[in-house]
Amino acid sequence: MGTTDAAPDQSATGNAGGPAPDNGPENGPGRTPGAAAAGAPTTGEPTTGARPQPRLAVVAGRAVDETAAEASREPRGGPRASGGTAEADAGTGPADRATAAPRRETPGRGAALRAGAARIAVAGGALWRRWRPLAPFLAATLGPVPLLLLAAFAGGVWSLAALLAMTAVLHTLDALALRRGIGLPDTRAGEMADRLSVVLAAVHFVLLLVAVRALAGAGGYGLFGWFATFLAFGLWFGQVSNSNAHELIHRSDRRLYQLGTAVYVSLLFGHHSSAHRLVHHRFVATTDDPNTATEGESFYQFAARAWPGALVAGYEMEEHRREAAAVNGARPTNPYLLYAAGSIAVSALMLGLYGFSGLLVYVLLSAHAQIQLLLSDYVQHYGLLRRMLPSGNPEPAGPQHSWDAPHPVSSLMMLNAPRHADHHAHPGRPFPELVLSPGGMAPLLPYSLPVMATIALVPGAWFRIMDPRLRGLRRSA
Repeated sequence: MGTTDAAPDQSATGNAGGPAPDNGPENGPGRTPGAAAAGAPTTGEPTTGARPQPRLAVVAGRAVDETAAEASREPRGGPRASGGTAEADAGTGPADRATAAPRRETPGRGAALRAGAARIAVAGGALWRRWRPLAPFLAATLGPVPLLLLAAFAGGVWSLAALLAMTAVLHTLDALALRRGIGLPDTRAGEMADRLSVVLAAVHFVLLLVAVRALAGAGGYGLFGWFATFLAFGLWFGQVSNSNAHELIHRSDRRLYQLGTAVYVSLLFGHHSSAHRLVHHRFVATTDDPNTATEGESFYQFAARAWPGALVAGYEMEEHRREAAAVNGARPTNPYLLYAAGSIAVSALMLGLYGFSGLLVYVLLSAHAQIQLLLSDYVQHYGLLRRMLPSGNPEPAGPQHSWDAPHPVSSLMMLNAPRHADHHAHPGRPFPELVLSPGGMAPLLPYSLPVMATIALVPGAWFRIMDPRLRGLRRSA
């Protein structure tokens, strides 16, 4: 019996898994069939009576009968049929098959991935169910933010787009919603309303830094682009940040109150946290309230009186509270010191980060936001004064002493601040639960609060629209 060739020829055919057939002179006696590789398929059958020749291989210096080895590897039921696997066609040996075997996924890896995806889906669904009641408020308040960021970092058409989103688009959506009878659903959001306020406060601080940086020179605007970006950011601070801070200072949670105060301080208007709660809500619709406008008083006259009047009145009320606490041995600090210190600190930060131009932009943005807050007070209480009783005290405040606005989209963006009568009746009620005054007890503005605030900047137009309505209310009272 001769020795096998070291490299069998893989071109010949043979019976898969069996001995090579002796079909011709090339497979003569004394020669290992080199034309048929081990394991290669064959198209013919072995000659009857022919004795299969064992194939030998040198493994580690000794001959091994490959025929016996392959027979031991055959599956039960006999040799593999002709036309077997690609492995057999290629004539690979055991070592080659081990090397060429496809890599299999680690057992359990797919199941772990599916389980992880399921957990994420469940958590996402639970999170969405909690936020879903506030989805309209989320869209209205945070919807303009991407445009504001694009205006700050890209400028160009994005500055105009951001401004239009805060003005023309808002007005158009309000008009369409009213025309189709779309109102706001009753919402019981619970603690999620406070969480949205926290999110909006965080966004406010980020946008304030972004706006000052861009407008101080980093944006590279032309005159129109700068003005459009300034107005867009200022409108967001005036209509969203102010409304959100107003909600926070009415919360009983001390941390939320302090967060709302911080928002006002960042707009150089910290005293509003005291004046609004201690003066405006107590003396609303009387001449003792600096933030109630009388009939025939223009916005400019009102603002010149209301800003310093609220500053002083709020300080006096805080001093009375401090003196009352001192009687019981407490020594509280007047929060006006904190308002002043906070305003100085934020101003110094803007100066350090963005220079004198940044400080100037910051003051202008803060003034823009303050003007919008004063405009809201002017519009929502214009000409609505309480009657004096024979006792010399004013009648109790009621829904007839606030102007409501039923426009749904701007109400969403301003966290239902235009539902002002209900807020005065229930100052601690979360904003999603505020409603329009039932039975039409509160008078209604003819346009949305932002539109009426714009009209108030033109006293003649304002008086032509509002004074006839005041006379009509007095006749129907």
